[in-house]
Amino acid sequence: MDLLLINVAALLRSLSIGLTGVVLGLYLARAGFSAVDIGLVIGAGLAGSALATVIVTLCADHLGRRRTLAALSVLTAAGGVGLALAPGLALLLAVAFLGMLNGMGTDRSASFALEQAMIPGLVSIERRTWTLARYNLVLDAAGALGALAAALPLWVERTLGLPLPSAYRALFFGYAAANLATALFYAFLSSGVEVHSSQDPASMRPIITSATKKVVGKITALFSIDAFGGGFLTDALVAYWFFRRFGATEAKLGVLFFVIRVLNAGSHLGAAWLARRIGLVNTMVFTHLPSSLCLIAVPFAPTLPVAVVLLLLREALVEMDVPTRQSYVAALVQPFERTFASGVTNLARNLFWALGSSLSGFFMRGVSFGAPLVIGGSLKIAYDILLYRSFRRVRPPEER
Repeated sequence: MDLLLINVAALLRSLSIGLTGVVLGLYLARAGFSAVDIGLVIGAGLAGSALATVIVTLCADHLGRRRTLAALSVLTAAGGVGLALAPGLALLLAVAFLGMLNGMGTDRSASFALEQAMIPGLVSIERRTWTLARYNLVLDAAGALGALAAALPLWVERTLGLPLPSAYRALFFGYAAANLATALFYAFLSSGVEVHSSQDPASMRPIITSATKKVVGKITALFSIDAFGGGFLTDALVAYWFFRRFGATEAKLGVLFFVIRVLNAGSHLGAAWLARRIGLVNTMVFTHLPSSLCLIAVPFAPTLPVAVVLLLLREALVEMDVPTRQSYVAALVQPFERTFASGVTNLARNLFWALGSSLSGFFMRGVSFGAPLVIGGSLKIAYDILLYRSFRRVRPPEER
């Protein structure tokens, strides 16, 4: 039952995040905010999410995982209400920060990090990777549906005659309601999702062994390289590249990115199947490497169909390291250390993702138009090689 509740809550959260990732900028622009204002709002939301991940990493096990998840959901819902009311910029920045407003379109929230720590403790080690794969399948499928739901305000305006600003407000009130519902689902979780660990009496933080700190630090450094490369490859930048390079319309891009999300979702189950046969590290590396080579080839594609095929080949493989990565990190640490490990690795990935994103436009303008795709793919190849060299002999319990 706990797994069902977690997955339903994750579905609602990812659905709302997929929605805001598409409509947030449009909504704020229609409300009279400038491009600079919109960037500040998105940045404030990401900063709030990063702080929440830090708090989860250090305090969630002590405060209670169920209580922490419910509180995060209520704060997120409050952010949706704040968006619906469209206050002035100063108040909106505060609302975005406290509500951890996610403008990325992909769920990389503090709740996401905490759920990753909880799920492995609810299943046997043999089922850990499969369970995480199904969890990520739910997230990506819900995100894809959320992106499609971005058309609802226009549909409401044209069909029901409701003014567009009112349709957007109703949409964000729905966003708030969905996140309040996740808080309700978390409240019904059993005590089995909690973890009891040794605490430092001075700080009330979990005592993490030196061996865990060492391995988490090493793997976090590698994940940071991967995330930095991924920052050059955001959906917005890739869509812009296709628009400028081949004149792809919004309608074509919408279909393309929906197909991408479907491929991402299905690949998680393929990753679990493959990991059982060749191992977690091998699955992470040997699916990621060809996906990066396909990506590097995209800027050199002569026509739109060729570029689309290369991109879809990449997307069919690139997410196969997600459930395997989560499962591997959980296997390397003790159960009471999983919140720490998940929080640290996710926080580092989000920070380096943001850093790469901030530099991508500079390379596109100052080096070459396709440079971000080549740089991002090359960094990911470097990550794969270093990961394989560092961890190919470090096997999880089920592979020993």
